[in-house]
Amino acid sequence: MSAAREVFGGGLAVVTGAGAGIGAGLTRHLAGDLGMTVIAADVDARAAHRIADELGERVVPRVVDVRDPDAVDRLARQVAAEFGPVRLLINNAGVEQFGYLWDVSPANWRRVVDVNISGVFHGIRAFLPGMIAAGRRGHVLALASLGAVTSLPLQAPYIMSKHAVLALTECLHQEIAEIGADIVVSAVLPGLVESDIFRSAGGVESGDVAAAEEHRKTMLAIGEQAISADEAAETIVAQAARGEFYIVTHPELVHAAMAARADQLVNRRAPVPHRSRFAAAE
Repeated sequence: MSAAREVFGGGLAVVTGAGAGIGAGLTRHLAGDLGMTVIAADVDARAAHRIADELGERVVPRVVDVRDPDAVDRLARQVAAEFGPVRLLINNAGVEQFGYLWDVSPANWRRVVDVNISGVFHGIRAFLPGMIAAGRRGHVLALASLGAVTSLPLQAPYIMSKHAVLALTECLHQEIAEIGADIVVSAVLPGLVESDIFRSAGGVESGDVAAAEEHRKTMLAIGEQAISADEAAETIVAQAARGEFYIVTHPELVHAAMAARADQLVNRRAPVPHRSRFAAAE
């Protein structure tokens, strides 16, 4: 029996953004390979039901907008009433944004903040008290990014949001340790994983529209080097089962970015563009 199956097998998981990308890969791995019951939460009803139809009765689709705290609270109450305590909570839902920061509209800024940061907070606030009260070992994962330990031009809202998710998760880890709860908290820093996140990213409606769209094309081209969502999911869950805090899908790439970030801060150097950090071939 694998360590992941031993830790998670037969338990209950909640995955946000479960209808596509890493979320879909995680849902397939948890339900299909580990035999978990998975609450597949997504704002896209068709995507949520598609992954449930693909995997059968172990996947329960739920249409939820993580930006809405009341909706996430309702989901937590429904899950507790129908299925019992959650063993694994994965706050995965996220969106991208391209363009120079001064060209980004307030609406697009709010979209990134509300989904990428507030969505993680809403999931923690809604589910974690019940997980703590259950008195059993539970796991909470938050999807940050390689971008959480670096910076890039023309993606400032997204990069900022992932730095925030990493900081939030580090603080949560300390808070859980302080109260002595049996909850393992992990931050996931994936590299490039197959998804539609670049294609569906927000752009800009005014200002340097061409620069934003050119950056989208660059990231789509780099994205051709991505690993599959299923491969990423297996790697993520294996590290979660081992209780690792910093979970990575591309160790060499992410560890190099971490070292470069630490060196930059220690030596107080101003940041310079590093697009190539997302390109595994470079």
